[in-house]
Amino acid sequence: MSLGACGSSAARELPNATAAAAPAAAAGGVKLVSVGKFKMPLYVTAPPKDPRRVMVVQQGGRISVVRDGKSLGKPFLDISSRVIAGGEQGLLGLAFAPAYSKSGLFYVYFTRRDGKQEVAEFKRATSDRARISSYRSVLVMDDPESNHNGGQLNFGPDGLLYIGTGDGGGAGDQHGTIGNAQNLGSMLGKILRIDPRRAGSKSYSVPASNPFVGRAGARPEVYSYGLRNPWRFSFDRVGSDLIIGDVGQSKAEEIDFTSIAEARGANFGWRVREGDQPFGSGSLSGAIEPVIVRTHDEGWCSVTGGYVVRDRALPSLRGKYLYGDFCEGIIYGARLSSSGASGNARVAGLPQIAALSSFGEDARGRIYVVSLGGAVSRIAAR
Repeated sequence: MSLGACGSSAARELPNATAAAAPAAAAGGVKLVSVGKFKMPLYVTAPPKDPRRVMVVQQGGRISVVRDGKSLGKPFLDISSRVIAGGEQGLLGLAFAPAYSKSGLFYVYFTRRDGKQEVAEFKRATSDRARISSYRSVLVMDDPESNHNGGQLNFGPDGLLYIGTGDGGGAGDQHGTIGNAQNLGSMLGKILRIDPRRAGSKSYSVPASNPFVGRAGARPEVYSYGLRNPWRFSFDRVGSDLIIGDVGQSKAEEIDFTSIAEARGANFGWRVREGDQPFGSGSLSGAIEPVIVRTHDEGWCSVTGGYVVRDRALPSLRGKYLYGDFCEGIIYGARLSSSGASGNARVAGLPQIAALSSFGEDARGRIYVVSLGGAVSRIAAR
């Protein structure tokens, strides 16, 4: 299946998803503008306050630079020698430090050759190249299976690094008596929050304000829990709400919406619940309810979370959260609040995307659409 891993169909395996995005449809006020073709792209982001560059993360271990609309021949970073890629494994995430213009620091999330998940720090050499020798391991997680790897990295409005991790893979959160997602002693199936900078002899530090600091048996890095595979999550650029696309098991896909404050210590329900449907045993008193649930009966298999549009050039979409699904490939928009979603519908003018692997956002708030088949496009006004 896809990176979200909700099934075992060969048609959903990443290496087989080779179709590119279709041409933009004629109707509607928006369209897709081609950025380029890449080998198995998984994500797009940009250095803060840099309007010239976007970075394209590729599963095999390379990060390509698109500068002023042109893809450069040499990669920004190539760590393919460190990465095992295929299925749901590979170079999965990238985040630039908030003070990147001064520090030059950025962070990547990848599957190591031994199957463990690692967050590592690098430093730029020039605006278009990273210094490969600056590698520093920040955090390493054991991962019992090859799927449900998470992979999203985001610096939050507090300047701290948020890390999305999968539940350890297999099916049904099968590891341990209560699984990993509901186990506060595991870093899997969580949103973690750390300060990734070196702290004395430690490779990172844990904020004292994290909800489980000091609790016996709990990992202090945990900020939120009860997630199956939060493949893509984002913060709204206005108001800083947290929105998570959490991939389901065999019945339902979900979008979760909450404020940063409410996410502190929050339980999102897995494996007691899949979407809005019961799955396993246990109590979920006070758990965050999903604001959007899409079922596999509708053709969904692996939700791809996106972004709230804040691009002033797209007035028809401003304030709408865009999301989709790896198998279904249709881009939807909805206005989200703690009470649910409104106006949830297909975005007119945008085509169906084969192997929709991710969305992205640049320093100007422009939104990108990524097909695992190679096509990276930007949403623009018609």
